[in-house]
Amino acid sequence: MKDIMLDLETMSTGSYAAIISIGAVYFDGDKLGQRFYETVSLESVMAAKFSIDASTILWWMRQSDEARKEFGKSNKSIMIVLDEFSSFCKKRDNVRIWGNGSDFDNVILGNAYRVFKMDIPWKYTNNRCFRTVKNIHPLKIYPDTHNAHNALSDAVWQAECLIEIVKTYKFDLN
Repeated sequence: MKDIMLDLETMSTGSYAAIISIGAVYFDGDKLGQRFYETVSLESVMAAKFSIDASTILWWMRQSDEARKEFGKSNKSIMIVLDEFSSFCKKRDNVRIWGNGSDFDNVILGNAYRVFKMDIPWKYTNNRCFRTVKNIHPLKIYPDTHNAHNALSDAVWQAECLIEIVKTYKFDLN
């Protein structure tokens, strides 16, 4: 497995958004693999001047209690979580990172690495967009077995959907 589905929960929709959690799962054309989940200290991303906006805070206030539990779970700094995610990615060679939107998860996470002058653990040519595939190859019914707005649950759900798309439309991710 060299594909990783990524999901972030953030405090903004901008490209330097404050990350509050990272969820990821390895997958291939028919199964899920190892998972990664960490929450981030909100204080650490605020101290590093990542963006937070009022509309996103108001949006979070309207989410379920379970979704809001993302906040305050962690004392881990963003730098520690980035380092841990790098280690997760380095378990395989030449990983491909799938995000839900060409300008969201992968861009925000890449920018976080750049802020701290850390190596991004994937090649820029290995960015992939789940939303694009989902829109080109729609399914009538997507599995809905996840806890929305939990980064790991969302990453797993997105990977499951992509696996179903690959099976339904009979194409190879390579």
